[in-house]
Amino acid sequence: MKFFVSFLQERIYPIVWGLVAIAICVLVFWLYGVPNNAIVYTAILCITAGLAVGAFDFVRQWKQHKIRLHAIRTAAYEKTELPDEIGVAAGDYSTLVESLWKRIDSLMDQQFSERMEAKDYYTTWVHQIKTPLAVMQMLVKSEDTEQNRALAAELFRTEQYVDMALGYIRLGEDASDLAVRECDLDELVRASIRRYAPQFIGKKLSLNYEPCKVTVVTDGKWFTFLLEQLLSNAVKYTYEGGVTVTITEDAKVIVRDTGIGIAPEDVPRVFEKGFTGFNGRLVSTGDTDGGRATGLGLYLCRKIAHKLNVGLSVESEIGKGSAFTIDMHKEDIVVD
Repeated sequence: MKFFVSFLQERIYPIVWGLVAIAICVLVFWLYGVPNNAIVYTAILCITAGLAVGAFDFVRQWKQHKIRLHAIRTAAYEKTELPDEIGVAAGDYSTLVESLWKRIDSLMDQQFSERMEAKDYYTTWVHQIKTPLAVMQMLVKSEDTEQNRALAAELFRTEQYVDMALGYIRLGEDASDLAVRECDLDELVRASIRRYAPQFIGKKLSLNYEPCKVTVVTDGKWFTFLLEQLLSNAVKYTYEGGVTVTITEDAKVIVRDTGIGIAPEDVPRVFEKGFTGFNGRLVSTGDTDGGRATGLGLYLCRKIAHKLNVGLSVESEIGKGSAFTIDMHKEDIVVD
């Protein structure tokens, strides 16, 4: 109905002129004494012809309207051909849209090229920076002193941030980056725990591991990255007690700590990009001895969970700790 009203409004002047022309003809015929039957018959024929032409025009405009609506709905992700418009103004608008599409294509090509150049640069930088970090690790391990142990911990944290940067760059890649295969969860978890063992020792935290022989189909590299981000958070926000890692028979990996916990109002937002919340503010203001919170760690965890098609959830209580669960057989990410 809305389209029909608009159609009539756009053609109001031709309609009025047609009715005026018919009225003039009827008046002239009457003045010249043409029989009334002939006058009525002529008027009916003119009106019928006008309605037929209007109906044809309406159908044509309706089809073009449907094409334009489809173009509007799909404009965000694909280029759709516009209908052949009739009229100077309609043709000008079609030319304008075509010109804008060409400009958008050009800008998208330029943006893609710049993004690939930046990705190549940062990827190269990340790989190059690992060499001096490895050399520094060897130097600080050459002598077991309290100062060297502190330096080793900071170097390990630096390596974490480098790995996080590389993971952030690679997350934008498509599924071809995944190497999906059968993996032993116990082996993957043990490897991550061994890597983080010095961090637990340095903070005098206990580390309990409850294994379970479970095999899943996943990408071992990305799963390890996800797990180590959770272990990193557990170490950062736990100052007494320890961390327990559990593998359940239904392929859930639970990382539970006795840290400062997450405020109830922050739980639904912990996976948002840049969100630090209560514990992040404590770190940033110096109330803890951890590094400055960036709000990227758990955001990357959520992105990786989506990439692996697994579930990620959290339960937490202020002052009692948090429990993050990776559900290898659950497709949706849920924040409990």
